[in-house]
Amino acid sequence: MKSVYYVGLDVHKQTISYCVKEVSGEIVDQGRVDATRTALTGWAEALPGPWNGALEATLFSAWIYDHLQPLAEDLAVAHPAMLEAITRAKKKNDRADAEKICDLLRCDLLPRCWMAPAWVRELRRVLRYRNLLVRQSVRMQNCISGLLMECGEEHVKSKLRGKRYFYELLDSLEHTPESAIELLAMSRGMHEMFVELETSLLRALVRHPRLRERVALLRTIPGVGEVTALTWA
Repeated sequence: MKSVYYVGLDVHKQTISYCVKEVSGEIVDQGRVDATRTALTGWAEALPGPWNGALEATLFSAWIYDHLQPLAEDLAVAHPAMLEAITRAKKKNDRADAEKICDLLRCDLLPRCWMAPAWVRELRRVLRYRNLLVRQSVRMQNCISGLLMECGEEHVKSKLRGKRYFYELLDSLEHTPESAIELLAMSRGMHEMFVELETSLLRALVRHPRLRERVALLRTIPGVGEVTALTWA
């Protein structure tokens, strides 16, 4: 029966530090590999035998997990906050961090966190991007109101979202410099673009086959709209 090796991975944007140990704690290999799929495949295939691995949950961990998970006997993702509490030390470097993760995995002390399936992470990414579009849309609305106040133009801020009100107001400006009018029109165009994109993404999420029934059920709760239902789902 082949021995199972334990691998700790310290993930960064461009490189990944690793430490490979036997169950006894003896170091088999340490080093660094480029954070690319080709390099990781070659590195994993060169390991001396079956292996269990662990890496910390970071912005870059998801694709690495997806790529290495089929090549490992088991691959765990560590909770970053709990991992920091356990491995807090005065002396820190990538090599030492990889070894600590390896030891926690080997001794069954790794604070694991749940790695959502790829399709769930994909939908979350779309929802986060939709939230970004909403923030940008609001930012443009505030920019329009700010420009009008800067030029001393009276307006009803709550009505600025309305297309008809905005363009009627724009046509009625008499004392506003031409440059400010151009900026107002540009800001309005960007606002409408963000709103259109946000609406398109929201409709796609609501109609997604994995979410449609769940969202419909959640929306039967009083006060729960599309966005809240999608966030919960």
